[in-house]
Amino acid sequence: MKKSLLALAALGAFAGAAHAQSSVTLYGIIDAGFAYNNNSNGQKLYAMNSGNLQGSRWGLRGTEDLGGGLKAIFVLENGFNVFNGQLGQGGDMFGRQAYVGLSTAQFGTVTLGRQYDSVVDYTGAFEVGSQWASYFGAHPGDLDNMNNSNRVNNAIKYTSANYAGFTFGGLYSLGGQAGQFNRNQIWSVGLGYSQGPLQLGAGYLNVKDPNYSFFGNNATSRNAATTPTASNMTSRVYSGFASAKTQQVISAGGAYTFGAATIGATYSNTQFKDVSNEAGAGLNPAGYTGGSGKFHNAEINFKYQLTPALLLGVAYDYTKGYGLTDAKYHQGMLGADYFLSKRTDVYIDGIYQHASGTDSTNRTAVANINGLSPSSTSNQVAAVVGIRHKF
Repeated sequence: MKKSLLALAALGAFAGAAHAQSSVTLYGIIDAGFAYNNNSNGQKLYAMNSGNLQGSRWGLRGTEDLGGGLKAIFVLENGFNVFNGQLGQGGDMFGRQAYVGLSTAQFGTVTLGRQYDSVVDYTGAFEVGSQWASYFGAHPGDLDNMNNSNRVNNAIKYTSANYAGFTFGGLYSLGGQAGQFNRNQIWSVGLGYSQGPLQLGAGYLNVKDPNYSFFGNNATSRNAATTPTASNMTSRVYSGFASAKTQQVISAGGAYTFGAATIGATYSNTQFKDVSNEAGAGLNPAGYTGGSGKFHNAEINFKYQLTPALLLGVAYDYTKGYGLTDAKYHQGMLGADYFLSKRTDVYIDGIYQHASGTDSTNRTAVANINGLSPSSTSNQVAAVVGIRHKF
């Protein structure tokens, strides 16, 4: 009897140790709200809207201790619409993230799968669309991907450890086209610094054949092999450049906290190069014969923790087109976020955009707030009120 009890005790201790070395965590966010758009193709629009401050999601995150400081890691993250149950990210089961890799505290992490690029990782957190302003408050059309509208398939990614506040990383995505090594190729690099109240970041992104490799890499996207004249780029800010061979983004951002206040800023330069390179009349509605559509974007933002539960924010964003477009977009944002608990908050945001000049489609520019149908005029107003719960 004593031997049996000892054996059971030893087995229990071993099982406990094995459990401690490996873990899987279920997590998620449910974000639901009511949205108003004063001009959706000329009409007012009232709608229930999912994933405003953060995309509604659930995910699995796991680690296994392999010994010697080495760990195996994985993430599978699904996006969904809380109001109708539909899959997000164009119908992908794990469209937000899906990767597996190895990690050490000393040397960093290598992962393989569907992942975020370096612009998102190192500068995305500084724009208010990724903070309190909802995705409506992202830069027009999320032209620089700071709001993480597009993920990267077939990616190999490295993220460094933290060295005295500095981190860096890079990503490379293989196009997977036989005999065309560069087609659909994506690569990015980034650098970040965080020490005390100061945070800084910079990123670079280079995308070949962006209409397909970046904007069209979801399950229900229009694929180059099946419908080569169909565009996946919907915002009028840049949809006229769907035939571009390359999209390039250079970005930088930073924030400084003093007391209860934080001031932040971002800058990006986005270029859609070699327009008309991709064949197909549907990709080049303006009939361009070359050249590049280019944009400067600058944002300044301020947020104040008025009480431990109440956050207030204000921001201004300016986008200036050049090259094949001279469109200008002025955008102002106001928001408030009230935390009922550590996991549940309610929020309200308002966004105003004014457009001028000639846009990517070679027509008079109209306001086109991110994620919305374009206005029929140069102005557009959006507002959203909602609730977010994290688990």
